[in-house]
Amino acid sequence: MTEIADRGYVNPDVLVSTEWVAQHLNDPNVRIIESNEDPLLYPSGHIPGGVQVDWTVDLNDPLRRDYLQKNGFEVLMSRIGVRPGMTVVFYGDKNNWWACYAYWVFQLFGHTNAKVMDGGRLKWEKEGRELTREVPNYPPTNYVAPERDDHTIRAFRDEVLAHVNASKPLVDVRSPGEFGGELLHMPKYPQEGALRGGHNPGAKNVLWSRAVNTKDSKFKTAEELRAIYEEE
Repeated sequence: MTEIADRGYVNPDVLVSTEWVAQHLNDPNVRIIESNEDPLLYPSGHIPGGVQVDWTVDLNDPLRRDYLQKNGFEVLMSRIGVRPGMTVVFYGDKNNWWACYAYWVFQLFGHTNAKVMDGGRLKWEKEGRELTREVPNYPPTNYVAPERDDHTIRAFRDEVLAHVNASKPLVDVRSPGEFGGELLHMPKYPQEGALRGGHNPGAKNVLWSRAVNTKDSKFKTAEELRAIYEEE
């Protein structure tokens, strides 16, 4: 954990190493969660004891373009055997892109005892650590969540418009094709995602992948990240 603490983050405790996860595989107070762009990765092999949270099926409302509601989150947490206060650790493919998405959604419902495995699935695989196809079956819990917090870490249309009109920074982490309007979804996927192509006026296209090191998929230091966004 010292190496992570030395990167200059405001809250380094949000990240844990692959070694930390390996040491907590049998910890009853830790639930490991895999969330990928590619939902077929989990059944092909995952960290022992880890559960799958699909960003499309599990974290979104089934009828409207929005995140799941309080009751849906409670059902999800009960199904994967998570208790209030339990430590949840996210990891996934594409440099933890969707793992961090899932982490963020959990914050909307006040589950703040959450972490992200630095380096994601790729680092775990490169280190030759164990993967299994066995899907765990945890006893369901009686999870009670607060109402979804739509104010603290989330911005809506009018807030974004005010932000744009004030010429304040706006970052778009999608692919260049999506940013430019040529694509409505991620590359190599069916083009049925966004309702309209393009980006918000004034936004800068800073790819999510720039936040990590290509060598080991770990997040860059605070100084390196600051330089990336300041140059934009």
